[in-house]
Amino acid sequence: MNTSADAPLPVGEVSRLIGGWIDRLGAVWVEGQITQLSRRPGAGVVFLTLRDPSYDISVGVTCYRQVFDAVADVVSEGARVVVHCKPEWYAPRGQLSLRAAEIRPVGVGELLARLEQLKKSLAREGLFAPERKKPLPFLPQLIGLVCGRASAAERDVLENARHRWPAVRFEVRNVAVQGVHAVPQVVQAVKELDALDDVDVIVVARGGGSVEDLLPFSDEQLVRAVAACRTPVVSAIGHEPDSPLLDLVADLRASTPTDAAKKVVPDVGEEYERVRMLRDRARRCVGALLEREERGLAQALARPSIQDPHRMIDARAEDVTMLLDRGRRALRHQLDRADSELTHTHARVVALSPAATLKRGYAVLQREDGHAVRAPGEVEAGETLRARVSAGEFTVRVGTDEA
Repeated sequence: MNTSADAPLPVGEVSRLIGGWIDRLGAVWVEGQITQLSRRPGAGVVFLTLRDPSYDISVGVTCYRQVFDAVADVVSEGARVVVHCKPEWYAPRGQLSLRAAEIRPVGVGELLARLEQLKKSLAREGLFAPERKKPLPFLPQLIGLVCGRASAAERDVLENARHRWPAVRFEVRNVAVQGVHAVPQVVQAVKELDALDDVDVIVVARGGGSVEDLLPFSDEQLVRAVAACRTPVVSAIGHEPDSPLLDLVADLRASTPTDAAKKVVPDVGEEYERVRMLRDRARRCVGALLEREERGLAQALARPSIQDPHRMIDARAEDVTMLLDRGRRALRHQLDRADSELTHTHARVVALSPAATLKRGYAVLQREDGHAVRAPGEVEAGETLRARVSAGEFTVRVGTDEA
């Protein structure tokens, strides 16, 4: 349909068109929590408001009295229900509502089954993995606390924490801890505290309650908000048997708000005592170390080498002198023996040399080619030979046998 500023549609026509489009929608099953319930005596129609606690969205629902009477004994404000309904458009007011044809209460067993399915789905994503848990600071300077206004949980955390460490400071966010407003308020408070740089740890605390009362702390939106926090989060919801999904995604689970205060804040008396014990142990360790070193020093000073340090040098000096004399004697003996052997060898060489033989009157006959004559048959008659004697040499001629 074409419209313009010069040819606008009347409000009634727009409302009629919207109603026609909504009438074409089919029936749907809707789940939510009843926040308002109006049953006028004698009226044939019951009015109620159905709210989504996770997203803070509400829608009006109408039904005939006989439809609501079928579940009137088990359904009241705050109950979670599943409604089979058809969207309706009330043109005079331009208001959307749902016309309920059937209302079914959501039982505890069904709620627990859904929570178990959600738990498995989030676990597969790794939101409950131990390795993503952040350690808590030893001594937080500022603690963020999310709890109900003037609740026992708030009192337990504040009083126990300040009793353990009086200087601790808190940044408190009071929110609804059950009902349709709980999830958006708790999520907003956690995000605000996580954005503060001074907050060292966040505690989400609530007292015990029924499964329905603790449902907001198993909401997927809250679980994901806590998983995205950069600040460590402590879950202190309900009592020991209670186990909402917030306990699994939090960095630390405390069984009660009082237990959360004990786990987050150290006890000043216990820390003083621990410091005293460590100081005494250190003093004992240092004393024992000094005594051991003193004993070792006394034993070292009592050694002869320390009392008379020159004794060892003197003893070694005598050994060196003795070894030096022995070495000299051994060297002299070796030299004397070597000299004697050299003299004897020289005498033998001289005695056996050809010159000594020649001095005794012998001569050596050599032919012209320098070979010595060893037998008469090696020379011929008339051959000239060179005779070598001690004082020199001369030539001789070989005579004949006749001569």
